[in-house]
Amino acid sequence: MTSTTDRTADTATAVADVLQMPGPRPARPTAWSTSLSFGWRALLKIKHVPEQLFDVTMFPIMFTLMFTYLFGGALAGSTSAYVQFLLPGILVQTVVMITMYTGLTLNKDIEKGVFDRFRSLPIWRPSPLVGALLGDVVRYTIASIIVLILGLVLGFRPDGGLVGVVASIGLLLLFSFSLSWIWTMFAMLMRTEQAVMGVSMFILFPLTFASNIFVDPATMPGWLQAFVGVNPISALVTSIRGLMAGSVEMADLAVVLGWCAGFVVIFGPLTMRLYNRKS
Repeated sequence: MTSTTDRTADTATAVADVLQMPGPRPARPTAWSTSLSFGWRALLKIKHVPEQLFDVTMFPIMFTLMFTYLFGGALAGSTSAYVQFLLPGILVQTVVMITMYTGLTLNKDIEKGVFDRFRSLPIWRPSPLVGALLGDVVRYTIASIIVLILGLVLGFRPDGGLVGVVASIGLLLLFSFSLSWIWTMFAMLMRTEQAVMGVSMFILFPLTFASNIFVDPATMPGWLQAFVGVNPISALVTSIRGLMAGSVEMADLAVVLGWCAGFVVIFGPLTMRLYNRKS
């Protein structure tokens, strides 16, 4: 009967033979491939816990129906007229509000010690963070499609056609990906996911509700108009309304792209600095 020592020796010999086999060594994984791997990991987590899709399925339906039928008659005279104004804005609100779950998920991984293992791997250092954000882009896309389908059922008709709708979703996904770097930074700073959620909601609620999503800013007091005018959410809504109507202003689009670049350039390095220093 073969002893444990003999089996161990045979295994070590087999491993040594494999390591000495001729041929090229496997190529080092690229930044893109490792980021995609971590993005796939985020999607597999949804597969095993499908309840995570609740926020990208039920919330969009609830927000769209609630605001359309609550405010449509009072603000535009009919829900069909109001949905033409509302839907681009409610699309932005729905997706932007769920970006905070990026920070919650990362904070949970950090608490469990998973990211300590990621940092020890011979891979591009930001790939776990970038991959998590890429995985969330899929969730944002699902939420966008749900809102658009429901809007079409309610009577929304984009004059910009399919090209305008696709461009709008692309711009929204880019903005959401860029904005999510803020929540990744908070995930590194806060000790609990409840704290991350509290801070995120404190920032997101003024940005989304004090904007041009629901009403024309011309009806607001002057001090509030000033805030709405510099609010990045307002700039995003204006651009998406223009794309869907087929009459986007390049100046509005440039402002949104500038905000996207600013979020990544400022909060990306800050997040990585905190990530590298986290014990």
